[in-house]
Amino acid sequence: MMIDTLSETPISLGEVCRFLPKRRKGKRPAIATLYRWSTVGCRGIILETIQIGATRCTSREALQRFFDALTRQAAGSPMPDPPMSRARAADVRRAERVLDAAGI
Repeated sequence: MMIDTLSETPISLGEVCRFLPKRRKGKRPAIATLYRWSTVGCRGIILETIQIGATRCTSREALQRFFDALTRQAAGSPMPDPPMSRARAADVRRAERVLDAAGI
């Protein structure tokens, strides 16, 4: 799922560092950790981000989805298929119309 700025409030990755819980040795995650979560991911799960000008942002909702996915994976629950973006869903609908018109 992509971050929808109409329904989610963007938060810079620097701001996110300040409200995440402390981890090892009482330190909060570094901004480099958040960049890594948004590019390489953590255990194969990638944090959703958007670029706003020169600032990489996420949202509380995207963080919740990321943490939920990590928790499901750790619990051994099957991962649900990731939701399609609006553009991808529109592409699928177009392709289905073409196939229907062709009788396939």
